[in-house]
Amino acid sequence: MNTIISFIIIFGALVFFHEFGHFIFAKRAGILVREFAIGFGPKVFSYKKNETIYTIRLLPIGGYVRMAGEDPEMAEIKPGHRIGLLLDENGIVTKIILNGRDRFPNARTVEVEKADLEHQLFISGYEDMEDDSLKTFQLSREAVIVENQTETQIAPWDRQFASKKLSQRAMTIFAGPLFNFILAVVVFTIISMIQGVPVKEAVFGNVLPDSPAEEAGFQEGDIVLSIDGSEVKTFTDMTSIVRAHPNEELVFTIERDQQTLEIPVVPEKQEVEESEPIGLIGVQAELDKSFSKIALSGFQETYLMTIEIFKLLGQLVTGNFSIDMLSGPVGIYKTTETVVQTGLLNLLRWTGLLSINLGIMNLLPIPALDGGRLLFFGVEALRGKPVDRQMEGVVHFIGFALLMLLMIVVTWNDIQRFFIH
Repeated sequence: MNTIISFIIIFGALVFFHEFGHFIFAKRAGILVREFAIGFGPKVFSYKKNETIYTIRLLPIGGYVRMAGEDPEMAEIKPGHRIGLLLDENGIVTKIILNGRDRFPNARTVEVEKADLEHQLFISGYEDMEDDSLKTFQLSREAVIVENQTETQIAPWDRQFASKKLSQRAMTIFAGPLFNFILAVVVFTIISMIQGVPVKEAVFGNVLPDSPAEEAGFQEGDIVLSIDGSEVKTFTDMTSIVRAHPNEELVFTIERDQQTLEIPVVPEKQEVEESEPIGLIGVQAELDKSFSKIALSGFQETYLMTIEIFKLLGQLVTGNFSIDMLSGPVGIYKTTETVVQTGLLNLLRWTGLLSINLGIMNLLPIPALDGGRLLFFGVEALRGKPVDRQMEGVVHFIGFALLMLLMIVVTWNDIQRFFIH
């Protein structure tokens, strides 16, 4: 149950921050946001505030921000259609009723001659069949269309995504991945505030009880100068040497109270799944809890992890990293199950890593992802005009289909890895 709750909270937070980035910058650009959704499929919960519906949907596998003009949204009002109009006290149309006019006794029935719901915002038509005078009704910018008892707000052209400047559209799309990086920075900063920031120097912090380090006589504050004669400059240098020599005696040259000591220790052998065993001696790096270190730590950790992920992506491109090593939702769930057992700080660190992964994956120039859309914006900037929307839609559809195929393959690999083998 702890794993399920943790997985839902982590995945929900990643999706929420990603979509919140899109949402905030869409609002800043003046785009009408119709829906802010976490999950896909049938609605579990919905709440409408102002012009946006906030929903939680059944399948927790993503989310979306539905912006005006992005998809076909409303039935087209054509000449000859008989519709109902509800007017306010100033004679401005507030509701356009396509069917079920009997539910609105005060509605005025009009046979449409011409309508413009985007630019000039009017409907012209004949209100009385015996009166051949053409009447024009002005629409409110917040007017709604009622169809099958569902209300949809009209979107004047200046409230639609496509009407905005290229820079505003690009920033609205880029903001999703950006907020994933911001979440990672916040998470790593919280971790540093709780435990402090490990110093780079090879200085011992906490010496774990009943560990090889304690048995050898190491103490907090010991400075490692060399191991078996090899110079050690950083805690990472020391860790690399220890990991490479499980069950082998190593002689540490350390400085303690301005004295130089040589202390032998045998790293304990630790089995690692799908990898060679490693050596551990049971010491942690010294921690710095100064404000300056903590303030920078979130950015530094996010940067370092981002570099490592890009290195793995490079290996995938060059063939040194197999697709079988990728993980989907099942693999993430199983890893979360393991991390939950190691404590809150590791769970937070795992959340930060996943958030960076989500940000980077979405920035890849793959159709249907944010990076694919940004690529089209780049082409638009070079051409001086947008790419044909129909062609772009086809490319994104093909990209989405291929991504779904990849997801199926990765998920099947996860199932085989964790449940069959």
